[in-house]
Amino acid sequence: MAIILKAPPSSRSPLSSLVIILFICLPYFASSASSGYNDSHHGGNFLRCLYRQKQTGGPSISKLVYAPYNSTYSSVLDLSIQNLRFLTPETPKPLFIVTPVAVSQAQAAVRCSRKSGLQLRIRSGGHDFEGLSYQPVSGNRPFVILDMLNLRRITVDVESATAWVESGATAGELYYRIAEKSNTLGFPNAAFLTVGVGGLFSGGGYGMMMRKYGLAADNIIDAQIIDSDGKLHDRKSMGEDLFWAIRGGGGNTFGVVVSWRIRLVPVPETVTVFTVLRTLEQNNTGLIHKWQYIAADHLPDELYMRVLMGSYNEAGGNRTLMSWFQALYLGRADDLLRTAATSFPELGLAREDCTEMSWVNSSLYFVRMAGQPLETLLNRSSNQKNYFKYKSDYVKEPIPGSTLEEMWRWMLRADQGELLLIFHPYGGRMSEISESAIPFPHRAGNLYKIEYITAWNNRSAEVEARRIGLMRRFYRFMAPYVSKSPRLAYANYRDLDLGTNKKSGNTSYHRASVWGRKYFNRNFDRLVKVKTAADPGNFFRNEQSIPPLTSW
Repeated sequence: MAIILKAPPSSRSPLSSLVIILFICLPYFASSASSGYNDSHHGGNFLRCLYRQKQTGGPSISKLVYAPYNSTYSSVLDLSIQNLRFLTPETPKPLFIVTPVAVSQAQAAVRCSRKSGLQLRIRSGGHDFEGLSYQPVSGNRPFVILDMLNLRRITVDVESATAWVESGATAGELYYRIAEKSNTLGFPNAAFLTVGVGGLFSGGGYGMMMRKYGLAADNIIDAQIIDSDGKLHDRKSMGEDLFWAIRGGGGNTFGVVVSWRIRLVPVPETVTVFTVLRTLEQNNTGLIHKWQYIAADHLPDELYMRVLMGSYNEAGGNRTLMSWFQALYLGRADDLLRTAATSFPELGLAREDCTEMSWVNSSLYFVRMAGQPLETLLNRSSNQKNYFKYKSDYVKEPIPGSTLEEMWRWMLRADQGELLLIFHPYGGRMSEISESAIPFPHRAGNLYKIEYITAWNNRSAEVEARRIGLMRRFYRFMAPYVSKSPRLAYANYRDLDLGTNKKSGNTSYHRASVWGRKYFNRNFDRLVKVKTAADPGNFFRNEQSIPPLTSW
């Protein structure tokens, strides 16, 4: 039903080709007129501007623009949408999707969106939990998606132990390219392989080596960003304040970061992984209570051990709580077993529980793809798409055993899979880095982070309301046992329940600080100052983007 906007044949003038493009797209613009915006005017101006932009090398940008009447528009739009809650007929759709292959084309999209009065959405891997990388700020206001999927080049320099990574690359692609060059270098990145590095780095993404090497953003040493005027900057020209802000201050806020220079980290040739299942009948409560005291402060930095929890139906129909103690150890199994026997003997870790492998193979293990060929890391499409909602908390004091038991009762009353928890340990390197080193503030004093998940497989308003309602009630129940004043949250687990900007994208300092301090704590004020200097017109914005002072 739609066409890719083809480059004009040599026998046709640029102006006549543009008229044909606009004529084909006009029915879509007209159908959107009820939104209150003149989409025909906005869309026509955008295409006209884009078509006139100078570019050097590569395919014409006209071949990289997708409109709703293009037969491949829907497949391009849907490819990176991970949360099926936002893949519905009612979800607002963009006027255009631009998929640049060159930085100059991304610059052109920024300039033309701004000049044409269109909102710009920047999508890297599509994992924004509230879908803000591919939806407009308000209602049906016309917008354009700048999809970075073709800007995913990765250049690894083993000698300097650094790499340049474009924002459209996924975590899996990064791991693969590092492993191509070295089996003793790695990067503290996401466990989910299809996560785009653009959102991951800008939101304070983490991985299974967090306790040893900190966040991905802690290991960024340079970047290239397009500002609201379409100009390209590196670390030197953007200045240290903006460079500070883009490493954890949230995506789609300060500009379009097109590439990052990262510092790779040493990893042993052999690492050890394990996943150990325990139930209520196997002293699950006692194990988790003990885990709280040791996981952050009394285990070596080389060991990251998280706990995944959910209630399930046993074969006989009984309900039980299952907990998976899952770990990566940067070393051999024998060393890990000695550590476990000393620090956590209650777990009963045995040699047969442990598997030795390379670091890059461990990235497949943690997404249940152990044994698959490394080329699996290059697969950008996810087989884990479903409907979901996430929330997060930070724990500073161990939760009492009696409260853990009450938490289990909540989970046992829920349907199977209706309420899932993951405890992510902090400590180690995370406690050594200042909370103001980058915008991510969750450093010393945090024992672990709680990840709340509810997910389902069928589109049902009733199921969605029930599951999200349960999660919100459980979240309220947890308030006395987690961080306070403010109750902190993790920015990359986007949660609009925490508060939003006004639908126009503008807001007051008070309104923005409601959600902003939960994500960034005392770093919020500095982020506002950086935003004011970098994007005073608030071109880059969404429901939870940092507002400039000029918008208050």
